[in-house]
Amino acid sequence: MMTSLANERTSAIHLRRAGLTTNEVATRLGRSEQWVRKGWRRYRSAGWCGLTEHSRAPLRVPRRLSTALQQQIILARSELEAQAATAGGLKYVGAPAVRTRLKAQGCKVLPSIASIERVLRAAGMTKLRSPALAVEVTYPHLAPTTPHQLCQIDIVPHHLTGGVRVPCFNAIDGVSRYATGMAYAERRTCEACAFAVHVWQTIGIPCYTQFDNESCFDGGHTHPYVLGQLVRLALAVGTQALFSPARHPESNGYVERFHQQYNRHVWDDLYLPDLAAVRQHSADFFHRYCASGHHSALNGCTPQEVHASPPYRLPPDYHLPTGRWPLYAGRLHFIRRVLADGTVSVLNVNWAVPNPEPLKGVWVTLELQPAGATLTIYDAAPDVHLRHCLATYPFPVQEPILPRTETTPGRPSVIEPPLPLILTPNRSLSPLPQAVLWPVLAVTWLLKNLSAALCRPHKVTPETMV
Repeated sequence: MMTSLANERTSAIHLRRAGLTTNEVATRLGRSEQWVRKGWRRYRSAGWCGLTEHSRAPLRVPRRLSTALQQQIILARSELEAQAATAGGLKYVGAPAVRTRLKAQGCKVLPSIASIERVLRAAGMTKLRSPALAVEVTYPHLAPTTPHQLCQIDIVPHHLTGGVRVPCFNAIDGVSRYATGMAYAERRTCEACAFAVHVWQTIGIPCYTQFDNESCFDGGHTHPYVLGQLVRLALAVGTQALFSPARHPESNGYVERFHQQYNRHVWDDLYLPDLAAVRQHSADFFHRYCASGHHSALNGCTPQEVHASPPYRLPPDYHLPTGRWPLYAGRLHFIRRVLADGTVSVLNVNWAVPNPEPLKGVWVTLELQPAGATLTIYDAAPDVHLRHCLATYPFPVQEPILPRTETTPGRPSVIEPPLPLILTPNRSLSPLPQAVLWPVLAVTWLLKNLSAALCRPHKVTPETMV
């Protein structure tokens, strides 16, 4: 069956043989004169068979692997497979191992990894890689509905030409998508604290500020019960620091997706010679992003329109404290996976979880009050109407916990009305008998809230309910 293009070529030959000129044939068929001449040349040299479509592949491929080199690749793979089958032999048979073997054999022109894989695939010497069956763990998470409830902060690493490292700190509001960022020369605790201050001065102080588990955020992974500088800063300004599960970027999904936009607009299309250029182009992008109505979740509004004016914000002249940073009353939260031994790791200490579900994460809250500190493990996030309290532990603090007052800069502290809560004490967690443990937990809860009521102004807002 002839295609439409073949029919046109045939018609062109019929018209030329009928005596029409090249110009007349081209006009009638809506083609160029060059196209008509090309078809006429093919017909005169090869007849009607010359009108069929010719291959467009190049006649020569200068960089194609020679037959001898392809045979050498296959031979090296075969030798590696035989070596892997012997006891004590190395089990590496992939393209990198083949290339290493060719290099050891003195191969003058080493093929690339991709070329080796292509040759092995054509020779039928590869196997389809079975997809890894990742164990999907369901983690509790917040579901913000209004701006200023949740802000996520994360770092996306980059390098300038020559290998100079540039950690780029980004932050975004989970509802309004209002974003900001700053590039630094290092990713230490001092840079993390400086960026947090920048966020709370621009985006505002949200109820929750979420971080991942970088050492510059959580205080390090060495000392037990560590409360790092960023944690102390969050408590001082009145936001509740929230730490994502380890190696689970989906829990930081808002800022992780924003990284992609930032990379595409700042790093992929621009030449950035130094840190000053990174900051300049980044600031321009953040301004344009927050003023753009492109985001589908905002129904045509811009992030700055949805975000509006933050109700709580650090003053522009706010300075980080000097000397040892004090510890203020407040809350910290951790989303964690239950380990194989039935514990969760929080602040470099393992805490037992009674009757854990292997594929379900937990929510851990550390509450600091002048009367003391407690660590509580829940099965759901604070904004879930009904959740279970799985365990409660005293948390050792070797320094005074200061109450936040009306004159303390930042977001004012509030007393949250208790949500329905189911206590599930477990005998293995305490040496007290079951009949004694219930009253102890009840009295502890009453004392904790009574102390908070005496130290903080009474104000109820639903956005911080626990």
